[in-house]
Amino acid sequence: MRIFIAGASGAIGSHLVFQLVARGHEVIGTTRSAAKTGALRALGAEPVIVDALDPDSVADVVARAEPEVIVHQLTALSGPADFRHVKRMAAATNRLRTEGTDHLLAAARAVGVAKFVAQSNSGWMERTGGPVADENGRIEPNPPADAAAAVAALRHLEEAVTGISWADGIVLRYGGFYGPGTGIEAAPDAVMAGLIRKRRFPIVGGGGGVWSLVHITDAASATVAAIERGKPGIYHVGDDEPAPVRDWLPELARALGAKPPRRVPAWLVRLLAGRTPVDMMTRARGISSEKIKRELDWAPRYPTWRTGFTEGMR
Repeated sequence: MRIFIAGASGAIGSHLVFQLVARGHEVIGTTRSAAKTGALRALGAEPVIVDALDPDSVADVVARAEPEVIVHQLTALSGPADFRHVKRMAAATNRLRTEGTDHLLAAARAVGVAKFVAQSNSGWMERTGGPVADENGRIEPNPPADAAAAVAALRHLEEAVTGISWADGIVLRYGGFYGPGTGIEAAPDAVMAGLIRKRRFPIVGGGGGVWSLVHITDAASATVAAIERGKPGIYHVGDDEPAPVRDWLPELARALGAKPPRRVPAWLVRLLAGRTPVDMMTRARGISSEKIKRELDWAPRYPTWRTGFTEGMR
């Protein structure tokens, strides 16, 4: 198939390009940076530079590409992890999930795209109903005020994509990424790994929030399955062992050669950083990926973070 990947130079994009090209697909990949076009071309994609927040630019590149499938992997989640930069990244990502989604959908409809696959995440599943949610679970309706914009952007994306009638609209709710290119990896300049090594990524409160994790290559292979065989709707993409933060974070620190994470009271984190990190660390729910395994015959190479952390970080 001829596949247009918006956000092809991002964390999952390069892995996805590699896997799709290896399976014989023709890939057009977007980036915001001319400096990244060479890397995309080396992976076998046709690179294009586009501003996803410019509807005319999006319409033009999609019309010229004439794809059968559009894959929306646009985020602005990269760079340093200081507080001001994180706020800018979050705001930019919210726009990509709202305005950017709308621009891509309009362009897709104009050229008769048959399938539209979009990135969501599982971090804001509704905070009631047990430690693990399936695809019938909804996004948290009452998030902390400092997360309201991000949650609203996720909801907009999911409703816009699953609501289309002129093509197969598929949303992938990914677990937390780790592995090459994600920032949680063995590379010495990896941002999140650096925080963990410096003991600046603590366990908050009791650390009872349940997270689902997924190795980045497994996230990419699940996306390939959705592109090739997916039906309209939502699929969860995580490994087989959702676990509380207090269980997996010390193992991740050990795999990175770091000291055990510090433990910080929830009230102190709430005072210094707001309610969102406390909520994520203490109330988050994991996801079940049984649907995508059953319906699309997908299986993760790293079925648990325990082996992923030791074998899949390089």
